[in-house]
Amino acid sequence: QISDGALLGTFAVGANPRGVAFDGANIWVANHLDNTVSKLKASDGTLLGTFAVGANPVSVAFDGTHIWVTNFSDDSVSKLRTSDGADLGPFAVGANPRGAAFDGAHIWVANGGSRNVSKLRTSDGAELGRFPVGRFPVGVAFDGAHIWVVNGGDRNVSKL
Repeated sequence: QISDGALLGTFAVGANPRGVAFDGANIWVANHLDNTVSKLKASDGTLLGTFAVGANPVSVAFDGTHIWVTNFSDDSVSKLRTSDGADLGPFAVGANPRGAAFDGAHIWVANGGSRNVSKLRTSDGAELGRFPVGRFPVGVAFDGAHIWVVNGGDRNVSKL
C-alpha cells in the first residue's frame, strides 16, 4: 500500500541524520555527527542497532545484499552486512564522498571534492574506475541504463 502522507510515527536515530535506504525489511539511516548508521525495523520503527562507520556518513545505498555508506570526512565507503551491521570495509574513494547508487552490479559514489564518481565492485569493494563529472558532485541515480550525477557546483547533471 502506498502512503497517503499521514504521519505514522517519529523515530529517534543519531545526531544529524542525512541519508536513508530500505533493504526490503529495514530502514538504514546515516548519522552524520555520530559516525554511525541506525537500523530500524520498517514495520514499526523499532531500533534494531546502531553501527559504527567512517567519519561523517552522508549517504546510504542498498545493493540487494549489503548497505553501502559514504563517509564524507575520511574519503571512504563502508560496506555493512545487513544481518548484523558488521563493517566489511572501508574502501577508499575520491575526496568527500556524498551520494551513492546501485546499478544492479556496481556501487557508484559521487566524490564531492574530486569532481568525479567512483565505480566499485560490490563483491569486494574494489574501485574499478573514477569518471570525471562537474564541480561538487553530490547525488547519484541509476535509471536502468545510465548513471546520473548531480553537480552541485555547476547547476547541472552529468549522464554516464
